[in-house]
Formats: sequence, structure tokens, C-alpha cells
Amino acid sequence: MRTRTAIALGVAAIAVIGVAAGVVVSRDQADDVPSDSMSTCVRTSEHPEWSVARQWNEAVLAAIRNDFPAPTVHARNLFHSSAAIWDAWAAYDPVGVGVFVDEDLDADDIASAREEAMSYAAYRILVERYLPSPEAEKSVTRLDELMGELCYDTAITTVDGDSPAALGNRIAATVLAASLEDGSNEAERYVAADYEPVNPPLVVDRTGTTMNDPNRWQPLELEVMVAQNGLPLDETVQTFVGPHWGVVTPFALPEDRGDPPLDPGPPPMLGGPDTDTTFKQQANDVVRYSATLDPESGETIDISPASQGNSALGTYDGTGRDLNPLTAEPYTPNIVAHGDYGRVSAEFWADGPASETPPGHWNTIANTVSDELEALGPLRIGGEGPALDRLEWDTKMYLALNGAAHDSAISAWGVKGHYDSSRPISMLRYMGERGQSSDPSQPSYDPDGLLLESDLVEVVTDASSAPGERHAALADHVGEIALRSWAGTPSDPETDVGGVDWILAADWVPYQRPTFVTPSFAGYVSGHSAFSRAAAEVLTSITGSEYFPGGLGQWRIEPGSLEFESGPDDEVVLQWATYGDAADEAGTSRLYGGIHIAADDLRGREIGYQCGQGAWALAVGHYDGTVPSG
Repeated sequence: MRTRTAIALGVAAIAVIGVAAGVVVSRDQADDVPSDSMSTCVRTSEHPEWSVARQWNEAVLAAIRNDFPAPTVHARNLFHSSAAIWDAWAAYDPVGVGVFVDEDLDADDIASAREEAMSYAAYRILVERYLPSPEAEKSVTRLDELMGELCYDTAITTVDGDSPAALGNRIAATVLAASLEDGSNEAERYVAADYEPVNPPLVVDRTGTTMNDPNRWQPLELEVMVAQNGLPLDETVQTFVGPHWGVVTPFALPEDRGDPPLDPGPPPMLGGPDTDTTFKQQANDVVRYSATLDPESGETIDISPASQGNSALGTYDGTGRDLNPLTAEPYTPNIVAHGDYGRVSAEFWADGPASETPPGHWNTIANTVSDELEALGPLRIGGEGPALDRLEWDTKMYLALNGAAHDSAISAWGVKGHYDSSRPISMLRYMGERGQSSDPSQPSYDPDGLLLESDLVEVVTDASSAPGERHAALADHVGEIALRSWAGTPSDPETDVGGVDWILAADWVPYQRPTFVTPSFAGYVSGHSAFSRAAAEVLTSITGSEYFPGGLGQWRIEPGSLEFESGPDDEVVLQWATYGDAADEAGTSRLYGGIHIAADDLRGREIGYQCGQGAWALAVGHYDGTVPSG
């Protein structure tokens, strides 16, 4: 037997979890033998075709949807549960090496033992992690139900011995004990005690903003705050989520990493000697994206792989592909209203189709890809080698995928905490209030103002605001800066659209819910971009192809399914040739949504690429035993 990980702290953790889950059992009462009811249990499942690893992955995703959407925390939970499931699998494999617990056990029925150990490990971790969530009763009940469906007795809490249940409990105890000291401050609900924003809150319902430093993050103040998944929040002023996350113990990031772990250098800054113009240009870019969000403009766009995607890493230079390399046929054009595409993209990628945060969203995509690949033939790591059953495939995929997501959260939020950069709503309002910085000889000049751009960023004049002219609705604001942009949330979002119109720059809002507006953490770099590119690299590596099965990935958005306002009137089918193309669209969607500037997106993609590559390399080492034991 390989050396067993010490678990002195883990026994107490198991005892706490048993009470939390409604099971009050002392160690003396619990043993390795299932109860009579469990010994005669017949498994039931809504999806009997799913592996046990998939069952627990879906349980995590359900718990995420019932919790506040903190991507850092959920990436960590996905990784820890995935690593625990892997450790249970590897304990019965002569080659695989565990991440937290590395043991070498045997069983008469290895497949059954693995499923049991995996389930106890995942169950104990997830109950502990999601008990504090606002929908804990729903989440924990589902976890209890899953144990029952799988015929496992939650009253078995022992960590001693070589039974599968004891192994699973032991793995969970070890993970929970180790992660209490991983830098996340889980004991204090992940709050960074030493962070204070340098800027006072931006009151969204008031014109303009006041900033002590326009290059630093500014919290928003809303009359009513609701999380992106619809959960109401008690506070009315945002608190930065995870500014300390760069120090959290990673999966595959280098041990000698700095602060931040992967540093792309500073973002463009207003007033920066080399980046002032870039800062202002990228602010205008956000307005330009917002100006496309009118479904009735008549403007169309081809969103098929024939025209979209195929960008070099960290660029927007892609112009699509001539042929689907897997079918040797041209990609069929997919023409939609540009305003529908921008709105659909912003909403689809915002939090996942079921509010599961970006790490969870990519688990959903990975599960769909795996189902499609399995239907085509045997699953093989890298597209070659021995055929894997679904349990082994899922277990290995989740370790790499969620290890990459965890490292992406650490790396992206390390940058966010370090540079503490502003968001577009603050940038545009701050600069717009000051005026224009294009021409000192023209009215409303200020070196910190916006760049003028015809039909996008203009100064309101007597002539432009005369009756019937483009700025007529702004006649009381001569000399101020107007933007042609999404006009804001309509009075009845279920039936109306905001459309695009000229508005005051000092009143600009992104295409988001008025109870959310912008995430509660700094902009640079984009977490969406990092998570997405990391996942794309893992999927490319594990499948052995950068392309979706059949060379085309698709997601259908039904008419009338938008949440922020009415629409779309017609079905929109998002399409991607490669996982990288889908990841790039996830990044660009944040510009349509007014959440990020280009630097946030592009540098985030590069960080995600590094995290994906590193996580895959380490995961393979755990698969093939080349990672040193212990």
C-alpha cells in the first residue's frame, strides 16, 4: 500500500458534515457495513446512462445554480470534488497517482468500489461547501437524494479501514482539512479582510460618477441588488469578490509563482504615457459594440464558422474557415440580425444557460461534447490509445477541466486584485462628464475626456439638438457628450426592447439587468476569457482535436428567451468550429454586454491558454503515474 495521507483533522470534519446533512452519527455507531435497507436497494436515476462521476458533476452544477454566483468559489468546489473523485478512482489503479490522497487498494469488484468511494468523497465535500448557500436545503437535499439513488448510506462516516466508503470519507476529510489553509479564507466565507476600494460607490441611478482614481475599480450602488442567477442580495453596495484569490493553492501553477501568478503587465490606463490613447479607444469600442444592440436596425451578420472564428491567440484577426475539415464541406452561412446576435451572445455567455457561472458552463459544454463523441465511437484520450469506459473518461476529464478552471480563477483574480482596474461603466461616465479629448480647439475639451467619433461619440450642440435632429432629446444638455448606444432597460422588459439611441455619456449603462449592471470585481483580466480558453485547451487535448464533434458545435436560442429585454423574435443558433472559437466568443460577448474592454478579454485569453496547457500536462502525469507519489 502506498503511504496514506494523514487525516488527523479530517475526522472532525466528517463529524461536522454528518450533522450538517441531517445525519447524527458517532464514530462508534458508524461502520463499513451498509444498513439492511441499503443492502436491498435498487439504483434509480433519471439518467441511468450517466456515469457516477457525471452524476456528481451534475449535482455540483445544480448546487452552483442555487448559490450566489462567485466564479472563484465555484471553480474551487468543482476542482476539489473532481480531484476527490479522481483520487478514489486512482486508488484502485496500479498506475494513477492521487492529488490529495494517494493510496493503493484492491477490491473484488473494482468498478463497484470506485463508484462507492467516489460518491462518499464527493458527497462529504459538497455538503460542507454548499450548506452555507442561500438555497442549502434544496442543494443538500439533492445530494442526500443522490446518495440514496445510488444505494449508499450517509450514516457511514468512518474514515478507518480499506472499505470504499472509508476511503471516500478519508479523501473528503483530507481535502476539506487541506483547503482550510489554502488562502481562500473559507472559514470567513472567502472575504478578503484587508481590501478597501479607493473610489466611492457609483450610484447607478444618478448621472455621472466621482472617482479618486479613474484607473481603479469602483463599486456600484443599486437601489435593489440581485445576483445574476436571480438570488436577491441584502446589500446595496458591491463588495469586491476575491481580491486575495491569487494566493490560493493551485492545481498546476508553478510553485515559485509571483503576485499575480501569471502577470500580463498592467492594463491600459487613462493618462498613462504609453496607453492613454489605447484606454480611450477601447472605451469607444465598448460603445461601438453597444450600438449594435438594436434588433430592428436591419443590420445582419453571418455567425457561422465560414465568417467567424479562427483568430490567433490574443487577437481579433479571425475571418472564419473555408471548409469544415472533418466533412470537407463548406460551412453553411448563418445570417441573423446583428442586434439579436449581440444580445444573445451577451446573455448566453453571461453565466451559462442555467446560471452555473463560467466554470460550470464549460462543464456543461464538456458533458455535451462527451455525449456526442461517445455516440460516434469509443472514447480515447487524445483521440488515440485504449478505449475508455465513460466512468474513466469523465473522471479524467473533470480532473483536467476543473483543475484548469481553478488555476484560471487564481490567475485571473490574482491580476484583478493586483491591478484593481475600472469597469466600462465607470470609465465612460467619468470621461464623458469631463468632455472630449480629441481637439483642444473645440468645445468641451478635457485631456481626460472621451475621443470624438462621428455617429458614436459627439458633443451636443445647438444645431445637433434642434427639433428633428439626432440629439433633439438632449436639447437641455448642450456642450455635454452624447453616445449612440443601447438606451437602457425598457419599462417592460418582457415585451419591449431598449433599442439604440443617443444618450448622455454620463448616464451610460451596459446591456445587463438593472439590478446587476456589472460584476462586483475589477475588470482586468476577464474571468470569462480565462476560464473559457483554459477549458478549450483541455477539451482540445483530451479529445485529440481542436474541433467540436463533426466540426461544428451549436447551441440553439429559442425566440423570446432573452432575460434582459424582449427577444429574439427568431431563433438564433450560435455556432463554432473549434473549442477555441467558442472560447473567443465568450470573451467577445463581454464587450457586447458592456462588461469589459478588449485588453481585459485578450489578456484573459492568454492567461487561460497557459492555465489549460499546464493543467492538462499535470493531469496526464496523474493519469500515467509520472507525477511523484505523495
